[in-house]
Amino acid sequence: MEHRNSESIVDYYKLLPHPEGGYYRETYRSDALIGTGAGVFPEGRAYGTAIYFLLLQHDFSAFHRIKSDEIWHFYEGGPLLVHVIDPEGTLTTIRLGRNAGAGETFQAVVPAGCWFASEPVAGTDFAFVGCTVAPGFDFADFELAERADLCDAYPDHRELISRLSRY
Repeated sequence: MEHRNSESIVDYYKLLPHPEGGYYRETYRSDALIGTGAGVFPEGRAYGTAIYFLLLQHDFSAFHRIKSDEIWHFYEGGPLLVHVIDPEGTLTTIRLGRNAGAGETFQAVVPAGCWFASEPVAGTDFAFVGCTVAPGFDFADFELAERADLCDAYPDHRELISRLSRY
């Protein structure tokens, strides 16, 4: 099915509002669990999870971090910027999309523990992507950034953090 607009994607894939912004639906959660009592995940986690994720023009996914690697996949719409701040404070902006000549890529990884936020490129009606997380996503591993704290930690990125945080 070819989607002409964001509303048809939300309806067809039965997407729901996501707490960090945009719309999503979980499409996969492994039944197998990584052992309990180990490392970062003492209560165990699914081997992997996957979601569909849609951001509309003028919407954003607020800065947050998780305890697992997150692989982003571009599907449809316009390009999406994924801004990543690593623990040392280095900012990298990934441009997901289909135009390699413009520096876009179909797939990219946000490493575990990095702060990240995403937004459609200016002039984009919507960006429809997927996210695969390993070990699997759990809201217990999700931390939404507090604007003041993140700005204090990474003052060089204050403008971006202020624009792409909610609290």
